[in-house]
Amino acid sequence: SLLAGIDLLTGEAIPYVSTTHKSSDFIELLKKLDDRYPERDIIRIVCDNHSAHKSKETRNYLATLPEGRFVFVFTPKHGSWLNMIEGFFSKMTKQMLKGIRVESKEELERRIYLYFDEVNREPVVYRWSYKMDEISVTEAIEAGIKTNEVCNS
Repeated sequence: SLLAGIDLLTGEAIPYVSTTHKSSDFIELLKKLDDRYPERDIIRIVCDNHSAHKSKETRNYLATLPEGRFVFVFTPKHGSWLNMIEGFFSKMTKQMLKGIRVESKEELERRIYLYFDEVNREPVVYRWSYKMDEISVTEAIEAGIKTNEVCNS
């Protein structure tokens, strides 16, 4: 399983690879993000409605952090196109995974991390915007708009 995020301000992609797709894996990604950013930063995450994102285990982990450290925007059903990481995964599939042959899960994991390292050498800052009163996602996040004002689903 591959979990990842894109830093909208730097364009860097942050991966976490696991053999499962459980709450504990999502929590490991959250820990990675928590370690990456200063304590005062609010980390906003766009994600689908997978059970791991809302599980009791995940909520218990979040309760150990300062309130508001993570803020989640859940995409609506069939709204994966709203999540930039999905486009990144599509590009990765075409560039790296299509036709790939590996000897083991470990080799696949290593190659996935190498792909992210390569992409992050020259990260692209995405300027995707939705013409909802001409406000871009990046501007909304930089302005600190509350996620429940952006998406409440």
